[in-house]
Amino acid sequence: LLLCFRTGQSHRENYTIFTEFTFQGFSSFHEHQMTLFVVFLKLYIFTLAGNVIIVTIIRIDRHLHTPMYFFLSMLSTSETVYTLVILPRMLSSLVGMSQSISLAGCATQMFFFVTFGITNCFLLTAMGYDRYVAICNPLRYTIIMNKRVIGLIVAMTQVSAVFRLPFCATKVAHFFCDIRPVMKLSCIDTTVNDILTLVISVLVLVVPMGLIFISYVLIISTILKIASAEGRKKAFATCASHLTVVIVHYGCASIAYLKPKSENTRDQDQLISVTYTVITPLLNPVVYTLRNKEVRDALYRAICRKHS
Repeated sequence: LLLCFRTGQSHRENYTIFTEFTFQGFSSFHEHQMTLFVVFLKLYIFTLAGNVIIVTIIRIDRHLHTPMYFFLSMLSTSETVYTLVILPRMLSSLVGMSQSISLAGCATQMFFFVTFGITNCFLLTAMGYDRYVAICNPLRYTIIMNKRVIGLIVAMTQVSAVFRLPFCATKVAHFFCDIRPVMKLSCIDTTVNDILTLVISVLVLVVPMGLIFISYVLIISTILKIASAEGRKKAFATCASHLTVVIVHYGCASIAYLKPKSENTRDQDQLISVTYTVITPLLNPVVYTLRNKEVRDALYRAICRKHS
């Protein structure tokens, strides 16, 4: 994959060919890069271990073979692949290894990042609808939802639009091939691409957020009608974990992709990106394992079976 740009003010078409980009990463935090490496490595290991445990426990424990935990296992799998696409390269750059990436590698990274990011959005929406059905319509507790094909189509559209642009620079002011930092390297006006990104962001973020909001309005109105305080507490507890992940995931993604591109500095953009590439995947095993009694009980049963 070769991309080129036009140079000079004359009418002659002279081209400079690029074969790779270079990540600037956390260069502005140069004196703290080793500290960042240790912190991010620990978080990454915990995220991988936590998500693998969740998927394994849900698979082997029949008590968790419900739609809610099916979606949770899918979310854990998606989060695991999502972090594998970004974090290993980010960690290697923090210890001074090569920060360059081929254009084909950059396009591939962006494709998987967008695909699994969209998949996570749809899975969180499905889990919100799952909670609505379980609480508001428990006698019709069944969900069939598969949006992976949509995620692939949207990702292919977004990535192909970005990498059709001619590029005038190679230094990506980020630690991975995110959409806006790569588009900033283009020689030409990217208004059309910005509009496409905004439309996709609205469809992927605003619409699902609206559906989740409606689900929780109905859920809360139903919970408030429950006579016993214990029943209300239990119903709220089943939604708390999901709602925590939703707020962080959609909040950070909305700030990153729905705000005007002129806002925020490079460091602020990277901080936001760290939140939804490092912190949000970590929240999944934390809130669904440490705060979820059913998962804790299943983990306890699995440990007991292993030592019996």
